[in-house]
Amino acid sequence: MTRCGGIVILSCFLFSTSSFASFYDPVDGQFDMGHHLAENAHGFLPIPILITEPAVGYGGGVAGLFLHETDEEKRQRKQAALSAIDGGAQLVPSAMSVVGAVGTENETWFVFGGHRRSWMNDSIRYTGGGGFGVANLDLYTSINWGPIDHDLRIGTSTSVAVLSQKVQFRIGHTPWMLGIKQLLAKSEIEFDNMVLDRILGNESVTSGLGLEAEYDTRDNLFYPTKGYKLSADYMVYDDAIGSDYNYRNLNIDGEAYIPITNKWTLGLAANYQSFEQQDLFVSPTAKPYVSLRGVSSYRYQGDEIETIQGQLTYSITHRWKVSGFYGSGVAKQDNGISDDSTVNAGGVGFRYQIARRYGLHLGLDYAQSHEERAIYFNVGSGF
Repeated sequence: MTRCGGIVILSCFLFSTSSFASFYDPVDGQFDMGHHLAENAHGFLPIPILITEPAVGYGGGVAGLFLHETDEEKRQRKQAALSAIDGGAQLVPSAMSVVGAVGTENETWFVFGGHRRSWMNDSIRYTGGGGFGVANLDLYTSINWGPIDHDLRIGTSTSVAVLSQKVQFRIGHTPWMLGIKQLLAKSEIEFDNMVLDRILGNESVTSGLGLEAEYDTRDNLFYPTKGYKLSADYMVYDDAIGSDYNYRNLNIDGEAYIPITNKWTLGLAANYQSFEQQDLFVSPTAKPYVSLRGVSSYRYQGDEIETIQGQLTYSITHRWKVSGFYGSGVAKQDNGISDDSTVNAGGVGFRYQIARRYGLHLGLDYAQSHEERAIYFNVGSGF
């Protein structure tokens, strides 16, 4: 299978609305959108999206990334960018937004938006997002019972409206933040299997509350080259807070970016998730899954998920970077019917620094597992 998860292309209409010179960096003379993002009243990074996922068919969409800064914040970032090649990239925008929409030929579509805002020098932070649409997806479960050893495919169609948000508070002047999270979703799922459709195919509300702790010393929000991030959240979904499903989910993420030399950087990432089901049946998309480049979402679900990844990046110049990556994931089951599943995936990629004063990079990754191949056009490191 070949998949384009998303493609970031710079729209040509930008050149008709802004001066040609504004798309070149005054320090190195390279193509750059930093000035357009900062100085244009309606400046944003356009993200057209092309989809070639066989499960949902060919399609596409568009998204826009907006970075909101005060005049003083823009001045400080511009001054830092003019004084050093990596200047300004360490300054985190106090607010940013993204809006977009996608659709495919099998009638999957989704409209989404998100916003992040911080106050008091990032002592208080709000992050929220939401969307609505229809997802037509194939889910998989492994049946291993006596002589039966088979991967069962389940076709689903889910209409959903979802809202997710969190508020975080910094502990003093440390890298630690504590927060509270909320997720609220209303969905209606249909199955291509009549038995499952009668049992699970109905309209439902998923409502969850949780706590989060985060430690972050990365030198850039969009494309880190050094530092660490560790986050853990525990979510409770319960009928006491309006949820039709009752379950618990623990999620722990870790990232490390270690400079080896001036040219080489080692990136490491790991994830652990634990799922505790209170009801006999829950939404089939509630269970966590292995998330790796080269592996389809929801392909390997389980009651416990463990993944680890490594990525080695070489900086050809401050603009161009190439990388190789490899990861492994395990989906563990507690039902006694399905066996644990292990999947490995790896690949190569490149990035171009499209907005130097923000440290924004975009590029392409090619990844492959034992049964899939995937092509991704990404903003960021890929983790």
